[in-house]
Amino acid sequence: MTRNVVLPRTGVGIDVHAFAPENDPQPLWLGGLFWEGEQGLSGHSDGDCVAHAAADALFSACGIGDLGTHFGTDRPEFAGASGVKLLGEAARIVREAGFEIGNVAVQFVANRPKFGPRREESQLVLSEAAGAPVSVTATTSDGLGFTGRGEGISAVATALVYPASAHEAAASESGPAKGAPHA
Repeated sequence: MTRNVVLPRTGVGIDVHAFAPENDPQPLWLGGLFWEGEQGLSGHSDGDCVAHAAADALFSACGIGDLGTHFGTDRPEFAGASGVKLLGEAARIVREAGFEIGNVAVQFVANRPKFGPRREESQLVLSEAAGAPVSVTATTSDGLGFTGRGEGISAVATALVYPASAHEAAASESGPAKGAPHA
C-alpha cells in the first residue's frame, strides 16, 4: 500500500514597533496582555508585536499573504485593534484556506517588560485566540540595536500548519484496518 505523505508547512513572521512618544502615551499591550505602568508601542493597531508576529507566521506558512495584506493601514476597521483579535482572525483565515494549526512559537526582544512572571498567562491568552498552542519566550539584545537602546520591541515567530485534509485522512486511517473485525 502506498501512502501519500503530507508534510507540514512552516512560516516565519517578524514584527517591530517603536515605543510611543512621551507626548502621546499609549498603553502597552504585549503577548495579549496589558502591562500597567509600562510605556506603550506605536502602531496602527495596539502595537502588540508578539501577537502580530504570530499572525504573520501563520499567513507565511500558508502562503496567503502577510499581516499587511489582511490587516494593513489601508484598513481603517483595524485601527486600534487588539493583537489578540488579529491573531484570532488570522487563525480563522488560515483554517478557511484549508489548513490546521500545529503550533506557533514567538520570541520577542526587549529590555522590558519583565516577561517571565506572566509567560503562562500570555501563552494561555494567545493559544485561546489561535485555537492552537502558542509559546512565547523573551530575550534582550545585550544593549545592541534599537531594542537594546530601549527604543522599541521586536518579535519573530514560527508557525507549523498542515493541510486540513491531511488531518481528516489521518483520523480516518486510525480506524480499524481493512478486513479487521469491528468492535
